[in-house]
This record gives sequence, structure tokens and C-alpha cells, in this order.
Amino acid sequence: GSRLMENSLLCSRLYVISISSVKKKLILLLIMLLLWAYTLYSCMGYCATMPSPIMDSNRDKESQGTGRRTDASEVEILPRLLPRPQGWEDLETDYEESSPRTYSRDLLNNEDWDDAKSEQSAADLSALSSFSNGSGSKKLPQAIIIGVKKGGTRALLEFLRVHPDIRAVGAEPHFFDRNYNNGLDWYRDLMPKTLEGQITMEKTPSYFVTREAPARIYAMSRDTKVIVVVRDPVTRAISDYTQTLSKKPDIPSFESLTFKNRTTGLIDTSWSAIQIGIYAKHLENWLQYFPMGQILFVSGERLISDPAGELGKVQDFLGLKRIITDKHFYFNQTKGFPCLKKAEGSSKPHCLGKTKGRTHPNIDREVVQRLRDFYRPFNMKFYQMTGHNFGWD
Repeated sequence: GSRLMENSLLCSRLYVISISSVKKKLILLLIMLLLWAYTLYSCMGYCATMPSPIMDSNRDKESQGTGRRTDASEVEILPRLLPRPQGWEDLETDYEESSPRTYSRDLLNNEDWDDAKSEQSAADLSALSSFSNGSGSKKLPQAIIIGVKKGGTRALLEFLRVHPDIRAVGAEPHFFDRNYNNGLDWYRDLMPKTLEGQITMEKTPSYFVTREAPARIYAMSRDTKVIVVVRDPVTRAISDYTQTLSKKPDIPSFESLTFKNRTTGLIDTSWSAIQIGIYAKHLENWLQYFPMGQILFVSGERLISDPAGELGKVQDFLGLKRIITDKHFYFNQTKGFPCLKKAEGSSKPHCLGKTKGRTHPNIDREVVQRLRDFYRPFNMKFYQMTGHNFGWD
């Protein structure tokens, strides 16, 4: 009987030991499960707090405005902040002529590459300062200098870029005459970044004589302000020819290109150098889309004799404070042009490139007088249309 009792007690102890061992294992397993769950939770929390690409809010608004979807592949990264090399070297060109006399065209164009490089470098310096803080966004231009070739558009643009509220693309986009099929997104991407309140600008002088340009600019924005730099059409034509002559010394004389028939004195209006100066004809095309209040005419002559005065009118037209004044200019006696005391993005004085202010060839006085007679009725009509006498006669 006592042995049986001992066996029972032994069995009870073994049972208790085995139960406690299982409990320990279960507790250990539970602890391990809790640790694993905690580790997993921590990992998930860490992953959730990892940095993710954040789109620039301005870029989002910009993409919404065009209806174009913006995805993560378009995140602004350092390579995109650096100015892109421009895909063209032609800076102010003629429109296509109907005449087969292609030898009279300036194949190297109106603004020389030296001017473009000097201006682009100034633009790059300014652009980098804005890019460095990652602010601003690219916008379609609110104002465009549309002409005229050899009128003083380069000077006007360089002077305007001194203003802190104006940002302009360096080289000429030629979007509304040559590159229109590339689309508005392509055009916008050429523009510099601007902050709220700043105006985006570009200049392409051939727009003024391009038939499709007014409708295309109007389709982009009917509120676009357009600026035309005009100059005595006779001296403009001679300047145009002088520049072509510097590139192609073998072209015919100015006199022979001016007339269809020298004996009859009939002017050849198919030659672009002559046709560009018929301002009234080109302006009629623009007035079909833009009211006169949205077009500013800048005198090329006064841009030289009184740059601050002309720049004052432009700043008023753009709704900007008159910041560019007489203190920004000095007159270079050698070149015969006003120069900036301090150009945008530089602390040094800046004059237009060596291609500006070329000495004009001597043109037969009789030819010059015949051209003055030819342009007079067109000039009078232009004065009447604009309500301003430019004093060319």
C-alpha cells in the first residue's frame, strides 16, 4: 500500500514538472512572438517615415494648367537645374522670302553668336542664383519682343534684364515661326524659372513679319503684351544689308538689290530688307488679334539717344516699377551706343558685341532718296495707326 502511495506521489510530481516545463515553453514562445511583432511594427514605422520624392507645388500647378500629368520621373533634380545648351545658333533671322533671290538672305542671321554667348552667360549666372534656392517655376512668357530685325531688339532685351522682376531667355526660341510644332510644353521648358510677380520674356524679331505669329500667340494667351522696336526703315534696310555683307562679301550691291528695274526706279518689295520696313502692312496683321493697348512701339533711335526714357515707357507698359534709370547707362563714344554700367549677373560694364554699330557702306544718295519717297506713305499710315510720329521723314 505504501509503495502504491509513493508511486502516486512520484507521478504527481512528474506531472507537475512536465506541466511547468510546457508553461515555460509557451511563455518563451509568447515572448518570442511579442518580440517578433514589435520588431515588425518598428520596421514598418521606420519605412513609413523614410523620405519620399516631393513634387514642387508650383510644378503641380503648372501641370494642372496644361492638363498634362506630372509624375515622379519629372522631379526637379540637379541636372535639370543647370541651363540646357540651346539647340540653335541662329539668333535673328529673316522670314521666308517669296523671291528666289536667296543670296540676299543673311544665312548667319542678325545677331552674332558672340552676342548670344555673352548674353547667355549673363543669363546663366542669374538663372543659377534663382535655381540654387530651388524656388520658382517655368512659365509661358507674358511679354514678347516681336521685332523688328535690326531695330535694336538685342539692346532692349539686355537693358530690360537689369530689372529684378524681368527674366528672359537668352537665345531666340523662334517658337511661333519655326518651332511651333514642338508644342507649348517644349516652349515653356526653354524659359527661365520665375518667382511670383516676375515677368517671363523672350524676343524673336522675325515674329513681326510672320503671318501666323499673331494668331499663335493669341491662342497661347490673349493677354500677352507685345513690344515692337521700330527704326527708320531706310537705315534699317541699309543696316540689314551691311550685316549680310559682313558675312557674304560677294553679294550684289545694295542699289542692285533695291530696284527691280533701276531705269524705271521700281522698288523690289520682294527683297526682305525692303519688305520688313513696311511696318503698317505688318501691323494690320497684328491688330486683327491684339488691341493697340497691348502693343508697345519702342523707338530704335531714342533707345540710343535716351535709353532711360524709352526703358521708362517699357517698364510702365509692363506694369513694373521704374527701376532702370539714367544711372544704369553711360554712352560709349567709340561704338556710338549706350552701354550698361552694370549688366545683369555681372559687376562689370557691358556693351553690345562687336557686331553692333558696324560702319554702313556709302549708298548712292539718289537711291536713299528714292527709298525715302517709297517709304513715306507707309510711314504716314504707320504714324496714324500708332498715334505717334517717329520723325523718320
